[in-house]
Amino acid sequence: MKENLANLKKIVRELYLLEHAQAVLSWDQETKMPEAANEERSEQLALMEGILHQKLTSPEIGRLLSALGADEDRPEGKGDFSIEDKAFVREVFRSYKRAVKLPESLVTELARQTGFAHSSWIKAKNNSDFSIFEKNLEKIIELNREKAEKIGYKEHPYDALLDEYEPWMTTCRVEEVFVPLGKKLSKLTKEIVKAKQVDTSFLEQAYPVDIQDSFGRTVVSSLGYPFNRGRLDLTEHPFTTTLGSDDVRITTRYEEDLVLSGLFSNIHECGHALYELGMGDAVRGNILSTGVSLGVHESQSRFWENMIGRSFQFWEYFLPAFKKAFPEQTQGVDVDTFYRAVNKVTPSFIRTEADEVTYSLHVILRFEIEKAMLSGDIKVSSLPDEWNKRMKSLLGIVPKNDAEGVLQDVHWSAGLIGYFPTYALGNLYAAQFMSAMKKSLPQMDEIVSKGDFGTILSWLREHIHQYGMVYPAGELCLRATGEDLNPDYFTSYLDKKYSNIYGLRRA
Repeated sequence: MKENLANLKKIVRELYLLEHAQAVLSWDQETKMPEAANEERSEQLALMEGILHQKLTSPEIGRLLSALGADEDRPEGKGDFSIEDKAFVREVFRSYKRAVKLPESLVTELARQTGFAHSSWIKAKNNSDFSIFEKNLEKIIELNREKAEKIGYKEHPYDALLDEYEPWMTTCRVEEVFVPLGKKLSKLTKEIVKAKQVDTSFLEQAYPVDIQDSFGRTVVSSLGYPFNRGRLDLTEHPFTTTLGSDDVRITTRYEEDLVLSGLFSNIHECGHALYELGMGDAVRGNILSTGVSLGVHESQSRFWENMIGRSFQFWEYFLPAFKKAFPEQTQGVDVDTFYRAVNKVTPSFIRTEADEVTYSLHVILRFEIEKAMLSGDIKVSSLPDEWNKRMKSLLGIVPKNDAEGVLQDVHWSAGLIGYFPTYALGNLYAAQFMSAMKKSLPQMDEIVSKGDFGTILSWLREHIHQYGMVYPAGELCLRATGEDLNPDYFTSYLDKKYSNIYGLRRA
């Protein structure tokens, strides 16, 4: 059994390294690659995807999994192994079973089409013209529909795709969470819109991009991001990518008249990177060395971005440096005024710049649209109108053009159907983790106000990061907080925070 496990680890280690090599190509495509190189880069990525699929579906992996006793009833196998090794077998079995259901031709074609789609999406967004991207998206939806059918599902084709990003989660369960969540958030948003609004005039000025970048690098470094194990670059759509155990890179986007956009993008992506860089020695260097689910992954970025980065205590610590960097724009601004400004709530068009209260409504919109596109209830050609109609219903606003509406996200051009729900699930996990953290660290507010972010990072390392994929998301949540995922932590957190900021009456 030990020999079979060792042989399986050797093969999967090669897969792990190839995935990181592929990530280098993708990172370069998003950041440094010249535009004319896109066609061949798409072919390169498709080739890599094919090689990975061949290796993952090899008869040898199937033989070794069988020899280890892994099956549907006992995916961790029958060996007398450590918790980490059992989890390793479980995750290899899970990946193998999904992969063998997908023809290599489908895998490579999806990779090739997403390469083409990324280029057309950028052109469509720059020209605010969905028609440029429409045919590419139709092909991606068609391929994802085929992918779902090959993988199989019990209730909805969306289940097969969602499971790739949020293992063991179902469409039905997401709906059970999102329906009441959407109602509560819509109600709170309407209350806030009617209340006296906060002053954000000092933020509505030009903030030089080079100074934004310098300040942003200082902040992520203070939070614990090590620049000797990563780097920060510019891109059209901010992201984090892992190119190796000691090479986790983040990207951002700055706009002169939106100083908070770039800053909170830096903090958000830093949260993702800190998770990837915090894997314990027991999982380092193998497939367990990554986030257990994208919902948990998103909890880390949303925790740092909002629950820490938009807290009063965070700005007690960082406002002096911010005012020194931008003295003209922030003259006469105190901590309370700044805190209220960075927590302004208003229905807006761009998801990545949305406030804490309305953000999940943006996610719910995308979840509903993805389900409908996959089932055929919404045609891709009607997507701009469908998007605008749902924006009006959920947020009470209608985009002026496609760029600030249906074309704003990169995800569909990358073929990531089933990904969006994890963003809102991340908010829920983040609030629950924070509640548990405050029980362990009763002086947490003082810790943040002093800039002692290492203490907070240590708690996350101990309870979440070090385990990677050893424990499924639900079990990890239970171990870290003492209970299953509970949406009430998030809605209670929002209600308390924003009732105070906006003076809302509460019984």
